[in-house]
Amino acid sequence: MAEETDTLAAITRVLSPQCRVTRTSSGALIADWRRRTRFLGMTTTDVQKFVEGSSEERAELVTDLIRAGCATDHRKAYSDVEVGLWLRGVHLSIRAMGFGRVLRLLSLAAPVYARADAPSADEVARLKRAVRSHSHRSWFVNDDCKAEAVTAFVLLRRCGLNAVLHVGVREHPFALHAWSSSAGVCIPDADPRGHAYAPVLSISCGGQ
Repeated sequence: MAEETDTLAAITRVLSPQCRVTRTSSGALIADWRRRTRFLGMTTTDVQKFVEGSSEERAELVTDLIRAGCATDHRKAYSDVEVGLWLRGVHLSIRAMGFGRVLRLLSLAAPVYARADAPSADEVARLKRAVRSHSHRSWFVNDDCKAEAVTAFVLLRRCGLNAVLHVGVREHPFALHAWSSSAGVCIPDADPRGHAYAPVLSISCGGQ
């Protein structure tokens, strides 16, 4: 039962919101309720590839679902200008609503869609350079780790990449710090100026 739940969850993550998947004895059945009822069948072999297959096999299956109209072709990256706009918008939201409330709203801005290919360190490092550059240059943001971490988390998730947002604490002297991690890269650094922070809160996909 647990394996079946994991399999259905893996398929559901890549489907468009209007689609629902049901496990059958011969595989799975995807129902598309967008305009008219439409069904797409999957074999048992294809269903298992979502959990046990390689990233290349999953990528091929997701491509087929995109062609069938049951999944969305998510963008690969954001431009430098877009990163700057997101960073300023997130910083303004934190100042207006508070960091805690922004964290509770992450599920609205950071979807649970998971791209078939795993994030690469180079891909995340490029985003880190863009976020840090805008944060350094902007008197408005002024190196706000919370804005940087939330911006990175949201943009990575909107590109379909796995990311985790951490909030950590340091006791002596007391301080809080936030960062997002993906593919072994932290945005911003997890230990700025050599100070280690113990994570007290971690948020993964979709703000969960």
